[in-house]
Amino acid sequence: MTKRLILIRHAKSSWDDAEMPDHDRPLNPRGRGAASEIGAWLASRGYLPDEAIVSDARRTVETWERIAEALPGAPEPRQERKLYQAAADTMLAVLRHATGDCVLMLGHNPGIAEFAQRLVARPPLHSEFQRYPTGATLVAEFPIDDWSEAAWSSAAPDDFIIPRELDG
Repeated sequence: MTKRLILIRHAKSSWDDAEMPDHDRPLNPRGRGAASEIGAWLASRGYLPDEAIVSDARRTVETWERIAEALPGAPEPRQERKLYQAAADTMLAVLRHATGDCVLMLGHNPGIAEFAQRLVARPPLHSEFQRYPTGATLVAEFPIDDWSEAAWSSAAPDDFIIPRELDG
C-alpha cells in the first residue's frame, strides 16, 4: 500500500497593514489567484485529497478555501494550530496522526521547506525546491500502510510546481 502527501506552502499574503498580527494576515490578490490555479492544477492531475490538514493562520485557511473550490469532493479541513510556523519535526508528528490515503497539508516557511527536503529520499529536479516559495506544491508517495510509519527520507516525489509556472 502507499500513501500520498500533497504538501503546500500558503500562497502570497498581504503586508498592507504593518500593525496586523502575522497570524491574521490575509492573501493578497496575487495569492488568491495562485491558490485557485494550484487547485485547478491538482484537480487536472487527479491529485484529490481525502484529508486536509491546514495551519489555522488566516492565509493558510484562505489558501485552502481557494484550492478546495477546484477539487471535486474536497474534504472539510482540519485546522491545526501546531502547523502555524511549525518546525519540520512538528509537521512530521502532525502527519503521523493523519488518517486519509491522500493527505493535503498546508503550512509555512521556513519549516515547510525543511520538512519537504527531509521527507524525500531524493529531491525533485526543480530549481525552486530548496527555497519552497509561496504556493510551492510537492506531491510525494510513501510506501507505507499507515501514516504513523512516515519517516525521513522515505518519500518519492511525484510532482512539484510553483504558481508562476501556472500563470496565464
